[in-house]
Amino acid sequence: MNPIIEYLTGLNTLTDQVIASDLLLSAKNGVRSYAIAITEAITPEIRRTLEQQLEQNIDLYERISTYLIECKWYQPWLVKDQLQMDLNNIETALKLP
Repeated sequence: MNPIIEYLTGLNTLTDQVIASDLLLSAKNGVRSYAIAITEAITPEIRRTLEQQLEQNIDLYERISTYLIECKWYQPWLVKDQLQMDLNNIETALKLP
């Protein structure tokens, strides 16, 4: 895409890391939402459907987190390093126009 168009539309800030991190958060929220919905489902059929969706969302979360870990953009076992990376990302975001 043309760099001028990217800047004007805000797409210049969308990196693979940003997109994958956002997708990871969405998948995590999906897992939480399906788990809550299962506890509130009235019929066994609805519960089974929601359980299938939950399993698919857990699989998606695993694939995304594996990708982020392989790219060294997400390091859940190195809390200090992950915190520093998050702080750097926050600083970068605050500097965006």
